[in-house]
Amino acid sequence: MSILSFTSASNVVRSANNAIDLTDAQRMWRTAALALLSVRVIQGFIYWGGGSRRFIYAPSKLNPDAPTWMANKFQTAMPGALFGTDHLISFMLHHFWLLYAGVILFSAAELIVGAMLMTGALTRAAALVSMGFSVLLMAMFGWQGATCIDEWTMAACNLAMGATLVLGGGGAYSIDNVMIARNPALAEKTWLRWLAGSLPLPLKDIAFRNVALAVLAFVLVFNVGTYSYYRGSVLTPFHGGPVSPTKHHLTLSNARLLPDGSVRFHVYLDAGTPEAPVHVVAADLLDANNRPVARYDAAALSALPKTAFANDYAYNNFATGPFGIRAPMGAAATVTLPLTVSESPLQARFIQLTDVDGRTFSVKLDSRVFPRG
Repeated sequence: MSILSFTSASNVVRSANNAIDLTDAQRMWRTAALALLSVRVIQGFIYWGGGSRRFIYAPSKLNPDAPTWMANKFQTAMPGALFGTDHLISFMLHHFWLLYAGVILFSAAELIVGAMLMTGALTRAAALVSMGFSVLLMAMFGWQGATCIDEWTMAACNLAMGATLVLGGGGAYSIDNVMIARNPALAEKTWLRWLAGSLPLPLKDIAFRNVALAVLAFVLVFNVGTYSYYRGSVLTPFHGGPVSPTKHHLTLSNARLLPDGSVRFHVYLDAGTPEAPVHVVAADLLDANNRPVARYDAAALSALPKTAFANDYAYNNFATGPFGIRAPMGAAATVTLPLTVSESPLQARFIQLTDVDGRTFSVKLDSRVFPRG
């Protein structure tokens, strides 16, 4: 077995038969390095797996023309993304080359960091980057999960695992360890102790304790705080979250009548599961007393032309489907419904959409008649 976790080569006492006698402190650090081995390897494999799927096993995820293109997944995260990442996603979706470069770079970073963790190369630096990945993925996808908050669980565990590796190193059977074994002088380099994982951090016991408690506080506040925001069950009763991961919700806005009697409105699918699209099976124009003025049933909605939809993004889109209008998570569009042969649409004051589950979503029509275009 190679030297695992010794503070320096000079501290190792060799007996006449060339065995290595360890101090209690060295033995404890060696034990910790072995104990963290599974954490380091699996944390690395998680991120290696994310990158390798896109580059090796499922390259269609990096193909903008494929239905599995990563932009579609990013768009599903947009409605519930935290800390302004929803605006970042929206901006990138509108700028293809920035989006494409971002997907490639993030995937490559996952691949590299995963490989570094699995092999133990600059373990602490790689673990710190993995913590950044966890925070970013939590902010973007943490709200999703139909039966439980699956994405939160993944990010929360990875954040804690990364924090543990930053503090403990996990230097057994690692490239970091081989570097020090070949060049013992590196053990005295402060910068290497902060970046690599074979040796303890160059801190006194009290300073290390304070750093560890600060890291614990960050992990606790971030993980428990986001859990409370998404589901409660910490200081408040359980709730479905500000953005539901199970029930589709449509937000309608900018609804108006056009001179030819058609109706135009903006619609955004801003809640629900990304595993299934929403199906709008009816659209009704209602008067001031919520009585129907005109109705578009599933057949009429299914027959709408492509020109009826001006989608905000090039990926997840509103379009016609076999049951009316369908849209995957995060889709947003301006929709134009043509004039019907029913009563005068000028009596209409509201437009109401009904999905396949019977839920209704409505918005008041602007009382002014706007020119078309």
